[in-house]
Amino acid sequence: MATTLFNSLFRRAPQVPPPVKFPYTFKSNPYKAKRPWPPDFSQLSSKHQFRLERRYRRRTKLKWARPGWKKAVTLVQWGSIVAVGIYGVLFLEVTEGRERGVGEGQGERTRGRTVFDGVRKWYWAQMDEFRGTREVNGSQGRQSG
Repeated sequence: MATTLFNSLFRRAPQVPPPVKFPYTFKSNPYKAKRPWPPDFSQLSSKHQFRLERRYRRRTKLKWARPGWKKAVTLVQWGSIVAVGIYGVLFLEVTEGRERGVGEGQGERTRGRTVFDGVRKWYWAQMDEFRGTREVNGSQGRQSG
C-alpha cells in the first residue's frame, strides 16, 4: 500500500486543457433548458428533493476538490512525520526525571537509556567513518595538488 501511495504522490499531474469558447450567449443559445433552475422546492415531492440534493452534493464535492493541494498537504504531512521520527530515534536526548546529587547543588540530570541506543551507536559510527574517509581523501588531494 505504501508504494502505491508514494507512486501516486509523485506522479505528474495531467495537462490542463485550454479554456472552451462558447459560440452562443445566454440569450442566443438555441438549446433551451428543459426545466428552470433552481427548481421551486415547495412544488417538488420529498423524494425528488432528496435526489436533487444528492446530485448537488456530489457536484459540489467534485467542484471543490483540489488534487494538487491535497497532494502537497500529504507530502508535507509525511515529511514531517518522517522528520520527527528520525529526530526521535537519532538525536533526541531523553533525560531521567531524577536529579543526581540533589542537596549538593549539582542538579545534573542523568541521560536515560532508550531502545534506540544501538541504532544511534551504529549511525554515529557510520557518520564518523564517513567523515574519516572524507578527511583522508581531502588531505591526500591537498598533498598531490
